[in-house]
Amino acid sequence: MGNFSIGAAYNGSPTGIASFAKCPVCTDIRQVSADAAILGAPFDIAIQGRSGTRLGPRAIRLGSTRFSYRPGGTYDPERKQMYMDSDRWTVVDCGDVDYVPGDLTASNANLTEAVRILLNRGALPVVLGGDHSITYPVLIGMEAAGPFDVVHFDAHLDWTASVAGQRLSNGSPMRRACEDLAYVGRMVHIGVRGIGSSTPADFAAAAAHGDVIFSVKEARREGAERLLSVLEPGRKVYVTFDIDAMDATCGPGTGSPMFGGFWYDEAVELLEAVAKRFQVVGMDMVEVAPQYDEAGGNTGYLAARLISDLLGFVLKERE
Repeated sequence: MGNFSIGAAYNGSPTGIASFAKCPVCTDIRQVSADAAILGAPFDIAIQGRSGTRLGPRAIRLGSTRFSYRPGGTYDPERKQMYMDSDRWTVVDCGDVDYVPGDLTASNANLTEAVRILLNRGALPVVLGGDHSITYPVLIGMEAAGPFDVVHFDAHLDWTASVAGQRLSNGSPMRRACEDLAYVGRMVHIGVRGIGSSTPADFAAAAAHGDVIFSVKEARREGAERLLSVLEPGRKVYVTFDIDAMDATCGPGTGSPMFGGFWYDEAVELLEAVAKRFQVVGMDMVEVAPQYDEAGGNTGYLAARLISDLLGFVLKERE
């Protein structure tokens, strides 16, 4: 067959490689050169209830193909600004960390090492989970960025001491980080509500550590500035976002959907305030389980949008 041209290549949603927001793919993480790097952690070994978050990174990436970063950026008509100019900011997708079926220790070690590499290469780690247990090995890998505080969006406190003797379940990452990692400071927990796995003693332990806890109702009443005023302005922060912080009607694709959560506009307002007030050194999005979603993959798309929004706000502040 002879050579022929069909015009400019179209790299839209249904074509090409489904990298995050159609970003360039980095096949060798040790050679990454970027301002921010997407990293998948397809783990669900530590799930207490419904499994399936190992498919989360793939669902988030697929949802993200509905938008892309391009030269000049994308115009936000509400904020009347351009965001994510690909000529100015380089974002790459480094694929997924090696997942070792049945071996939580080995899988976590792979994730920690990958995050260390990204930091050493000067890239902002953006991690796609995976269940919420991934945040602990990610924070171990974030040591070089410390000291920093943590802004935690979640329906659950995630301060469980252990589950059947397992200290690294998806209900324990915030407690493990506070107890084990000296460079992790205070935490602000936003969106906690309903009946969860944490006990009154867990809440008391978190408060004794200096953490501050806000329910969705409290967040709405107090507003973004009040919520975040408990941390010193300009501090380094790591942002971890469990998709069940969102109301179950807009983000049903998760193992523990919870009603009474945030709506998209509310979450974006909070994320924008975080980016304006603090220096974000890393972020993750966890607990997307697409098999529980309705047809169309709205939860994966919602997660992708929230990641893109936060990343856009963070890079905008760097300008």
